[in-house]
Amino acid sequence: MVLKEAIEEIGRGTAEIIDKERIEKLVKQYLEEGKGYTVKAGFDPTGADLHLGHTVLLQKLATFQKYGATIQLLIGDFTATIGDPTGKSETRKILDNDTIMENAKTYQEQVFKVLDKSKTEVVFNSTWLNDLGAEGLISLTMTYSVARMLERDDFEKRYKSNQSIAISEFLYPLLQGYDSVALKSDIEIGGTDQKFNLLMGRHLQRSYDVGKEQAVLTMPILEGLDGVQKMSKSLNNYIGITEEPKDIYAKILSVSDELMWRYYELLSSLSLEDIANLKDDVINGNLHPKVVKENLALEITERFYDKELAKGAKEAFDSVFKQNQIPTDIKSYEMEDNIWICKALVDASIEPSSSQARRDIKQGAVRVNQEKISDEKMQLSKGDYTLQVGKRKFAQVRII
Repeated sequence: MVLKEAIEEIGRGTAEIIDKERIEKLVKQYLEEGKGYTVKAGFDPTGADLHLGHTVLLQKLATFQKYGATIQLLIGDFTATIGDPTGKSETRKILDNDTIMENAKTYQEQVFKVLDKSKTEVVFNSTWLNDLGAEGLISLTMTYSVARMLERDDFEKRYKSNQSIAISEFLYPLLQGYDSVALKSDIEIGGTDQKFNLLMGRHLQRSYDVGKEQAVLTMPILEGLDGVQKMSKSLNNYIGITEEPKDIYAKILSVSDELMWRYYELLSSLSLEDIANLKDDVINGNLHPKVVKENLALEITERFYDKELAKGAKEAFDSVFKQNQIPTDIKSYEMEDNIWICKALVDASIEPSSSQARRDIKQGAVRVNQEKISDEKMQLSKGDYTLQVGKRKFAQVRII
């Protein structure tokens, strides 16, 4: 019964499991004999901050830790110099080593908000890839054909449309796969967009006679706040795990009722049965969806901070958005007389550009002293003003 529950929990929310029998065998050995196993997950430190999309993978790793796994948290400091071509329409720019190492340090500080540090091995693939040498690299390239590499979806599309593909990009999946050879990983997990690279690990473990073939588990890509595109900082539809508690809470409340259930499945610690019961209560009218969303926002905010800060985030949200009050902790700015409203919004860091400010004014999303404005040419004369964009962006401005 315990094994069945473990496998169900490991399988929850997954997109695909390749060699499920191997995973069951490893978990069974742990439950019956206390024998551990390894689960590899790679992160290329191409950016400094993690968001909730990343934690889908991290939470699955935490589940494996619960059932006997040691996590091989692989920082791709070597492969980051190439850049993962997955889903890219052009060759990525090469990062310098200082940036890579600074990002790697930030990653390590953030992942242990989810993972058990005592059951995690942080490894850097430069440790073995730097020593691979020209002979080793040539041997690695001989394990796979160009024809098979071009079967990969993003390579195929770029090849057919006559877009450039650097030779280094062919090396990336081979090097990621070789990481599994060096680490002798039992299981590797990643997003659905990583399937080709994950299977390369199985292929290379066979080619190098490691004595095992890693099982592969893929997780779906979490949609961002828009509910359409994947969560991404570049698309500004993300929830960063180091954001202020009030911002994490407010952003989760902003998702649609439909997307809320997707977040519950992939992010909540509630059982699938409990989530199904919540859904039934909402459908039957016994529970308002906003209450369910508030509970999710509290749970996730508490995960990255604590219960008191999560409670404070809720109280701040309720006071501002339920009672139409202005936050007490908004930033203050001083500006010159007769400043253009759009410039004031940009200078106060609540609009990214004057063109966006114009659009928001036209759409009725901008308020001055809690009154909606429609004049995009408005100028602010001497005095104190509270500027607001949407429901969450505020600034206090003094015109001198």
